[in-house]
Parts: sequence; C-alpha cells; structure tokens
Amino acid sequence: MEEQIIRGEYADIMQQSYIDYAMSVIIARALPDVRDGLKPVQRRTLYDMYELGIRYDRPYRKCARIVGDTMGKYHPHGDSSIYDALVVMAQDFKKGITMVDGHGNFGSIEGDGAAAMRYTEARLSRVSQEAFLGDLDKDVVSFVPNFDETEREPEVLPVRIPNLLVNGAEGIAVGMVTSIPTHNLGEVIDGVKAMIRKSDITTEGLMKYIKGPDFPTGGIVANEKDLCGIYETGQGKIRLRGKVEIESVKGGRERLVITEIPYTMLGANIGKFLNDVASLVESRKTTDITDISNQSSKDGIRIVLELRRGADTEQLKNLLYKKTRLEDTFGVNMLAVAGGRPETLGLRQILEYHIDFLFEVTTKKYQNLLEKEEKKKEIQEGLIRACDVIDLIIEILRGSKSREQVKACLVEGVTQGIRFKSEKSRKAAAKLNFTEPQANAILDMRLYRLIGLEIQVLMKEHEATLENIARYTDILNNYASMAEVIIKELDYYKKTFARPRRTALQNAGEIVLEEPKLEVMPVVFLMDRFGYVRTVDESVYERNREAADGESRYVLHCLNTDRICIFTDNGKEHLLKVQDVPHGKFRDKGTPLDNLCNYDSGTENFVAVIPLNDITDTRVTFVTAQGMVKQVQGKEFDAAKRTVAATKLQEGDVLLTVHAASEQAHLVLATEKGYFLRFPAAEIPEKKKAAVGVRGMKLSQDDKVTAVYWLSGDKQQEITYKEKNIPVSRLKTAARDGKGTKLKL
Repeated sequence: MEEQIIRGEYADIMQQSYIDYAMSVIIARALPDVRDGLKPVQRRTLYDMYELGIRYDRPYRKCARIVGDTMGKYHPHGDSSIYDALVVMAQDFKKGITMVDGHGNFGSIEGDGAAAMRYTEARLSRVSQEAFLGDLDKDVVSFVPNFDETEREPEVLPVRIPNLLVNGAEGIAVGMVTSIPTHNLGEVIDGVKAMIRKSDITTEGLMKYIKGPDFPTGGIVANEKDLCGIYETGQGKIRLRGKVEIESVKGGRERLVITEIPYTMLGANIGKFLNDVASLVESRKTTDITDISNQSSKDGIRIVLELRRGADTEQLKNLLYKKTRLEDTFGVNMLAVAGGRPETLGLRQILEYHIDFLFEVTTKKYQNLLEKEEKKKEIQEGLIRACDVIDLIIEILRGSKSREQVKACLVEGVTQGIRFKSEKSRKAAAKLNFTEPQANAILDMRLYRLIGLEIQVLMKEHEATLENIARYTDILNNYASMAEVIIKELDYYKKTFARPRRTALQNAGEIVLEEPKLEVMPVVFLMDRFGYVRTVDESVYERNREAADGESRYVLHCLNTDRICIFTDNGKEHLLKVQDVPHGKFRDKGTPLDNLCNYDSGTENFVAVIPLNDITDTRVTFVTAQGMVKQVQGKEFDAAKRTVAATKLQEGDVLLTVHAASEQAHLVLATEKGYFLRFPAAEIPEKKKAAVGVRGMKLSQDDKVTAVYWLSGDKQQEITYKEKNIPVSRLKTAARDGKGTKLKL
C-alpha cells in the first residue's frame, strides 16, 4: 500500500481533533441520554449485571467481579470510574430511586467513602430489573458493537420511567456541565400520563403534577415561584434550606434540631457546617449556642444545637441560614444527549423525548409479540387441520421412506414414491398444501396430541392466540390503545415503587439578618512570640501591664471595631478584624494567627503589626534587606480583601520592617558587616505600594541590612551593636544612598 501524505493547516487539524475529543467525552462518558437518563458507564454496569444474572431475587455478587467484567467487555476507562458509578447507584441519599442493591459499606451521607470493591457486594434492585431491563429480551432497542467488537451492548436501555428526572444527573464534560435535580417518581409518572393524554399541555400545567424537585435528603425549596421559569428554560438556581425544628428541654431552655439538610450539604459539607457554627460562636456572632452535637445515624440526620435560656430562636435560625450552608444554591442546567447531540432541555422537552421513546419501545415490543403470535397461529391452524385428516397423514407417514418425502407431500402434494392404500388416498394427499412451518410441526407432533382433550386444549390455545393478535393489532394501529397500555404500566410502577415527597416547597423571602450592633469599646491586642493573639479589656491590661509587656511581642491599643495590618517578610499585608480575635481573660492562651486570617506561619514571618487606624492618615515607611526604601500613604492599605500585596520585592529580597514614621527625623540602617548609615527620613520618596522603592544604602557584596533604628529629634539615643550601646552622636548625618560608616569598637 502506497504511503499517502495528507496536507492541511495545523490549526484546522488541531481544531477538528479537539472537537472529536470533546464530542467523545460528551457523548461517551459525561452526559446522560435523555431516553434512559443514564450515562454510558451506568448503562454498561447495569447491562453487565443483567447478563451475569445478578437479579434482585438472587444472591449478591462481589463488586470486584461486576467491575472487572464491565471493564473487560464494555467500559475500558478504568475500574475506579465504574466502581464509583456503581456505588452512587446504590446510595439512597444521592438517588431518587436506587438502581443497585448494595450489601456492605457503600459510604455514608457524611462523606465516608465506600469500602474497596473486593469487600462489597451488589445485585440489581427490583426497579432496575423491572423498569430498566424488563423488556431487553424482547428486541426493543438496538445493539451496537463494544469497543473491540467482540461483544454487543444496548445503545440505550428500554427504561419505562423518566429516569433523567427521577434520579437527576451530574456531569462535567468539555466546555459544558449538566446538573439535573432529582424528582418524585409518583409525581413524574403523573406528569407523563398527563402529557400522553394532552400533548399540548404547558409547563405550568405539568407543574400541577410535578410540583418541583424532590431531593433524597429532604429539605426545603425556598423559591417555589422561580421553578416554572427554570422548567421552561432548563436553567436556573434553586434555593435550598435545611429543616430546623425547635425542641423544649428541661429548665425552660430550647434547642434547635436540624433533621433535614440541603442536598448540596452531602458529604464533607456536613463537617464544614459544624465548623462554621463553631466559628460563629468563637467570633461572637452569637452567644446563644452553648453546645453542638451531631447525633445523626442510619435513621436520619439529627444535628443538635443547645441554646441558652431566653435565646431568640428565630434570629438564630436566620443566622444559620445566612452564615452557613444550611441555606445553599443548587444550580440547574438540564443538559442531556438528545438525538446524538448535547441539548439543554426544559421539562416539556424531556417528557416529550421520553414519551416518544416509550411509544417507540412499546411499538417494537408489540410488533415482535404480534409476529410471534402470528407464527403460533400458523402452526396451530396447521395442527387443527392435521387432526381433521390425521388418518391420511398416518397413511402418508407409513408409506414414505424419508422425512423429506413426507414433508414434500404435506407442503406441495407430491405423492411419487409413497405407497397409499387406495387411489382415493393418493388424490386426497395430492391436494394437501400445508406451509413449511406447519409441516415441521406436524412431523414433530407427538401422538398424545391426538387425544380428544388435547385437541380441545389446542382449540382454546388457538382462540387465545387470535385474541392476542386482535389486541396487539389494535394496540399498534390505535394511539389510544397504546397509550392505555403505557399508562397501565406506569400505574404499576407508581404503585410499586413510588414514595411520599420528601422536599417541601415554599416561597420564602430572602433572609433578613438583624445583626446586633457592636458596642464600640477600647481593647488591648496582645500577640506573643509564637503568633498567638487575643484581646483583653484595658482595665485587665493595666492590672497586668508588666506581665503583658514582658510576654507579648506586640501590645496594641485599639478599638474592637478596628482592623489590624499584619505585614510579612514576603511583602504581603493580612487584614485582621479585631472583633474576630478571641476576647477573654488575661491568662487565656489565645488563638494562632493562622486560624484567623490567611497568614501562614510555615512560609512567612510577620515583620510589623499595626492598627489600620494608626496609619490611615499618615505615611508608612518600608525597608528591605537589600536596602530598598520607600514611603506609602497609609490609606492605600485599607483594602476590602483579607490579603493584598503590600509592596513589590526584588528577586531574593525580603521585607525587613514597616514603620509609621512621619514624626521621626532620622533613621539608621545597620548592615550585617557593621556599616551604619544615618540619613533624614524626609529623603525617602513617596511611592505607590506596588512600587519597589529606591535604594536607601549602598551595600557591598554579600552584605545586607539587618536592623533599622528610628531617631526622633535631638534626644540622646543609643543603638546596640555587638552587645554594646553606641551613642547616636557618633554617627554623622549623611545623604540617602551612601555606603555608611563602619564602626570600630
């Protein structure tokens, strides 16, 4: 075969390759099919279990066997994706109806993972076997080759219920995402029936039956009024709330009990919710909660908040909805594969596609049943007719030499080579015209079928066959008859598998949280050398001044409404609200700074801690180890973000100190090699915080600034160098950007 070189634009080839890849991910992995509501991995897993005979009324089988078989035959994308899909199909807190009956540890609502596949077992659930796979043996769906063309798999399962709505879907594809909430099986079936009876029903009309999403975790949909618009377009946001009950306890106190959670709180978010509540208490957003306990079990969610006597429970509920994930948003994007391509669908469109699929599957089913009944009718008519001429047939059998000779006589009336008792029998045999299937049935007929009672049974079977043919023909030729059959099946599934609604629907307004006004009061901010911080009342500080000053690295007088600027050696500024700092007794240990802001003690060190109010109306001086200096207007550090860049640093440089020095006359830079430079602070230019600054001191190679001293007026001051006090008067005032003087001791 000759080599062919295909020439083309690189950009065009890359574009087409990426489109092919994207469509493969979209169609073959990430998005569900609108007809059966299943992703390929789910469909293949269920079909493999069906093939292996792991039915709901048979023993469980190891999940490792199911996963391995599915991966080897149908889904060559790794065992973890298959097992994850299998686990989710077995979790009743994630699906509206579970498609797999799991045995063993399949995870918990609090985010615990399932056990390894070698430990867990599974089998099909009854609803999967009956409503998803029940008609698979009736040749109602197309089968396609698997990935290596050694097996065949169904293109889609003949699902009889609108699974896309009942179980919902979540998936991320290339450039698109699907997020479909779960719904109540009984309500959705009622909606399907209503649309079958009235095809032009509106979305609003459908919502008389399908009230809204029904999540397995219960909870409350707080914006019922928005659901019609969401179902019309297939996109929108649903506000979910947990269900909170108030219980009375001894001593006249009350407790809040959370019995249902938003669907979005599943898993690790339950633990995050508990931490958020604890943070509200620690930051004094509320003082009404005295204890938090998670008493959830296999019987359901139960998170208990113990309250103080006289607590405002309504205000506290609003606080939880506003400040934690007890109220959350579920983004709806009803994207599914329809007609071989991804499409965002509204409620009516989803039901239209499903109803069309139901009629298509039902048509194929009854066409196949009709074909079987007609074949049965043909054979039954042949046997009945054979009973009327049984003596002639016996004579033909006795006079023939082979089965083919008898068959030729029965079908075509060929009598050559057959011995007859009389010419009359030969003439009668020549008139026989059975069909080939009838002839085979006659030849295979056993003698006991000639008993009178057996002939009567055959006549009754023939009558039943004729009735079936008439019924099947009527179903196939009349829309109303087929619709009646489909509705009857749907009624059975509703009666057998439906459950009461769990999620309540309300039109609740936005939470209005009346936060108590913080009483402004002076406090003292204390930080020790380990980075633990706390605030105490001024009176407490005054009583323990000596101990506080001796034990603390920073002692700042501020208001409880202030913010603290924490400057670090990597040039960042972390803003910390004073009200977020624990306030208590002097001997309290305090809280690590890492827990209150974005400061990371493992990667950065604080070089200055200054109240924001102290620098807002002045200028702030920056000095780095490479001798770079600048002044910045303090108001630039009043930022909305919790962490911002305070200055720009050169490669290898670190911030040495930050100082509010508007009143200082001079500063002294001291280097590691013993050079000192004294110059007026007025020579430091004002820059923006994003600037590097200017050189404050010329440094020799491998030297760096290690200390900065601030001098005020003509006061007699001393600096410490090599554990000796040196009068400042020994240092002559020079200009900025000098080399400085090396002191000789």
